[in-house]
Amino acid sequence: MSLVYAGILSHAPGITGRAHLVENEQIRDDFYASLEMQRQEILASEAEVLIVIAAEHFANFFMDNMPAYCMGIGDKHSGPIEDSEWLKIEKTTIPGAPNLATRLAKTVMRSVDLAYSEEWRCDHGIMVPLNFLTPDYDLPVIPCNINCQGPPLTPLNRTWEFGEALRAACDEQVEKIALVGTGGISHWPATPDSGKINEAWDREFLTQLMNQDRQALLSYKDEDVYAEAGQGGFEIRTLIAAAAAAGGKGDLQFYTAELPIFAVGCTVARFDIANRV
Repeated sequence: MSLVYAGILSHAPGITGRAHLVENEQIRDDFYASLEMQRQEILASEAEVLIVIAAEHFANFFMDNMPAYCMGIGDKHSGPIEDSEWLKIEKTTIPGAPNLATRLAKTVMRSVDLAYSEEWRCDHGIMVPLNFLTPDYDLPVIPCNINCQGPPLTPLNRTWEFGEALRAACDEQVEKIALVGTGGISHWPATPDSGKINEAWDREFLTQLMNQDRQALLSYKDEDVYAEAGQGGFEIRTLIAAAAAAGGKGDLQFYTAELPIFAVGCTVARFDIANRV
C-alpha cells in the first residue's frame, strides 16, 4: 500500500488574503492549528509526494477546452496566478513528480478518461492548501483538477470512480503518497451572496462523507446543490474523490461556519486508508 495519507481541507482566497479581517481571531487560529496538524500528519506519514485534487477555476482551461479531469505531470508548476498581494501568497515554483505522475496517469487511464498537462498554473485552489501543508514547497506535488465550474459537470458516480482509479494507481507504486481533496462545501463565490454559508447543509454532507455513505453522496443532484449550496457547492466532487480514494471512514477534525470573511465553511478532515483486495 503506497497511499499513506488521505484527507480533505477547504480552500478559498480569503483564508490567506483576508486573514487580517476576521472578527474572531481565536476561531481563525483554531482553524490554522488544524491545518498545521494536517501538515504534521502528512509529515509523519513519510509521504514522498502530495497529490492535490482541486477544482478547475479557469486557470488552465476554459469553456473552449474543459476536461472533466486533468493531472499535472510536469517537473514543476507555477503559482499563484492571482495577484500575490491580494492572496497574500508569493509567486513561486512548486516541484512536480513527472515520473510518478506519468505512471499514475497511465494507470488511471485504464478506467477513466484523464487529460494531462506538462504545464500547470496553480490558482488559490491549490496554493492556499500548499501554503499550509508544505509552506517551504519542498514536497513534490501532483495536481489533479476536476471540472467543478462549467456544465456539463462530470456525474458524481464518475467522480467516485475517478477516486477509486487514482487509488488503484497509487497502489501500484513504490513511492509513499499523500492525497488531499480540496474544495468548498456551500459557498457563493463572486456573487452578492459571497460570505453566505449553509452550515446545516455542510454538516449533513460532511457526516455522509465521514461515514463513507456512498449511496447518499452520489444521490446529490446539481440543481439541488446549486439551490442549497451555491455554485461553489459543485466542488464536493473533489471531496468525494478523496473519500473514494481512501476507502475508510473519516475523522472530521475541524469545521466552522463562523469565519464568513473567508466566504466558505472551513473544514479539515482525514480518512482511514482501507485495504484493497
